[in-house]
Amino acid sequence: MNRSLAWKLGTIGLLMLVLLIPLNMIDGLIAERQQHRQQVLDDIARSASYRQQITGPLLVVPYRKTVRQWKQGANGAERHLEEREISGKLFFLPEQFALQGDITTEERARGIYKARLYHLDSKIQGKFAVPAGLGIDKDLADYHFQQPFIALGISDIRGIGAGLTLSVNGEARVFRPGSQLSLLGDGVHASLASVDVTKPLALDFALDLRLQGTSQLDIKPIGRDTRVTLNSDWPHPAFVGDYLPVSRTVNDSGFSARWSTSFFSTNLEEALQDCTERSRCESFNNRRLGVSFMDPVDHYVKSDRATKYALLFIALTFAGFFLFEVLKALAVHPVQYGMVGLALAFFYLLLLSLTEHIGFALAYGVSATLCVGLIGYYVGHVLQSRLRGLSFCAALAALYGLLYGLLSAEDYALLMGSLLLFGLLGAVMVMTRKVDWFKAGNQRTAE
Repeated sequence: MNRSLAWKLGTIGLLMLVLLIPLNMIDGLIAERQQHRQQVLDDIARSASYRQQITGPLLVVPYRKTVRQWKQGANGAERHLEEREISGKLFFLPEQFALQGDITTEERARGIYKARLYHLDSKIQGKFAVPAGLGIDKDLADYHFQQPFIALGISDIRGIGAGLTLSVNGEARVFRPGSQLSLLGDGVHASLASVDVTKPLALDFALDLRLQGTSQLDIKPIGRDTRVTLNSDWPHPAFVGDYLPVSRTVNDSGFSARWSTSFFSTNLEEALQDCTERSRCESFNNRRLGVSFMDPVDHYVKSDRATKYALLFIALTFAGFFLFEVLKALAVHPVQYGMVGLALAFFYLLLLSLTEHIGFALAYGVSATLCVGLIGYYVGHVLQSRLRGLSFCAALAALYGLLYGLLSAEDYALLMGSLLLFGLLGAVMVMTRKVDWFKAGNQRTAE
């Protein structure tokens, strides 16, 4: 058998390429399981309620306006005055908007998958301040105002709890389904009594809102002065949106966060005007603050990241195997290399399957222990020495430990990986500094 160095290195390289096939299959399996998990979570949300966004309340005053226009008559006839009516709505944002809410979370399970639901118990209050004439400075007599209403947008109305009532200047008003506004989507609205538009209007409002949702809660900072306070038992919040809390406390028992915004920071009045008058609603829709209740540990993402290091892991293990051949003048058959490579590939399959049941950290420890034990036992016989097998086993265990460190330290993964490779390269160079590579292959063949 030709045991030349070039032939052995070529064979090892070919084996690594062949091992890419099972590794790619495992990578595809991770994506498939991740997609299936998301489908289950979507099904749970579909039967309960999706992520929620609260928009409003807005004060809306529908109107009909008489428009007069001089038009030239046909065939040279005299000009005449033509009248027609147009309809529209006036929108008013609150001067003050405050939301105080307590959030509790629960898990809903379907098979091995779990979705996190939250229950918001909140009190919303604020004030509308409308100038005399509803801010119309000319042709006020041409306007015919209809019954005003207050609209509140809720992205998934299935999550609204019972007992939703509105108090306006101390008077109870009944909410009805539908926001009546396309810019708010789903929601509720409550009709108000007719108002005297010739005088300034002040409306103090308050409502208790109980809301259920999944994964995330968004709130639009609708007021000229907006203050939002949320308290929850969820210890892993991710604060999202355009505005972060001005203060927050996060510990093992939950979190408490407070937001404060103004019209200067949100520019929501101009964004609302662009939406209602020019149908450019992107800016209005994107203004939000909120919190995500997603689990911070995504086992599938970590498993996928682990497989990204698989080829490097196999290369380092084969390099260690090859060093034993060179330094101890042993002969290791390519089939034995292949057996060790398959055992390394099976680590990622074990990791994926166990992670779904016992969590990533414990699954990683169990999978690594099984693979290190199996490879150590096998290598001990291949290298014809129990001590060599234990040494190889210890080195492999150290590699698994370093890999776990890389997976856990996301911000420092590149730095740690670079230092690891540099250190391993340095160790190999030191160990093989006296090896005559021209004679290494022939020496093993002679023995």
